[in-house]
Amino acid sequence: MIAEGKEVPAPERAVRYVEVDEGGAGQRVDNFLLSHLKGVPKSHIYRILRSGEVRVNSGRVDASRKLVLGDRVRIPPIRVAEREAGEAPAAALELPILYEDEHILAVDKPAGLAVHGGSGIAHGAIERLRAGRPQAKFLELVHRLDRETSGVLLLAKKRSALTALHEDLRERAMDKRYLAAVAGRVRDKMRRVKAQLRKFSTGEGERRVAVDEREGQEAETVFRLLARNDEFSLLEAELLTGRTHQIRVHLAHIGHPVLGDEKYGDFALNKALRKRGLRRMFLHAAELSFVHPATGERVTVRSPLPAELEAFRRSSIAEAVAP
Repeated sequence: MIAEGKEVPAPERAVRYVEVDEGGAGQRVDNFLLSHLKGVPKSHIYRILRSGEVRVNSGRVDASRKLVLGDRVRIPPIRVAEREAGEAPAAALELPILYEDEHILAVDKPAGLAVHGGSGIAHGAIERLRAGRPQAKFLELVHRLDRETSGVLLLAKKRSALTALHEDLRERAMDKRYLAAVAGRVRDKMRRVKAQLRKFSTGEGERRVAVDEREGQEAETVFRLLARNDEFSLLEAELLTGRTHQIRVHLAHIGHPVLGDEKYGDFALNKALRKRGLRRMFLHAAELSFVHPATGERVTVRSPLPAELEAFRRSSIAEAVAP
């Protein structure tokens, strides 16, 4: 469980080793550190992760590493009360609630909002939602959405719920459906794309993903055609795995990049689309279905297409329903 309390005023001058118990199992290592280093700026947390000063079982890890019961975390000497000049606490944020009970929370994330801080972003949705719910003893992301992707974002309000939902993700028992508008006329009514994906960083430090059948991780997406014309197609994407940028890279790989995608898309087309009113990426997490971690019942949460995407769909792919 995430610790709450006052900042520790005294500096910590020695390396600490913390063994992960049931309260920490399943957490990302960055969130684990934030819970143990109250008062330390988030930028500093990510800096010590990048430098390798934080170790798990004596090995270097990145921020997204999920901890398991019994892991041994090395925490370097840090002044836990230090704050960088100009760094402000996270501003409270409330997002439209799609579903909530005592175990889980599903919100409607807008495009442009990162789900968590890091990589030059001070605070993301999770930090700001926590700030808006100071009474919450536990609030963690179940999964992630790209910054420019809108739609259903699921959070756990209890450690037991997070553990159960992560198990669903590992067992592929969670059904995630997205809506994507892409360049070109898609021919097949259904297409299953299996293309392994590898993450890397560019010379400028930008994180990217590429198809790599030798060194990449398994990735599989099912695309279903909803509408099309000679310019564009509207697809439903079903994620069978959850790799970074998976839908975007798979669609670019088959020659139908997501409209408005500034990382893997058609840049000349994107510029023309801005003049036609599409000023964001057309990728939306429309539906999430999962087994409730407490009741065992199937829960389906839906997010309507945002107004700007719906307007573009009506004007540019309106009546082009697939035969």
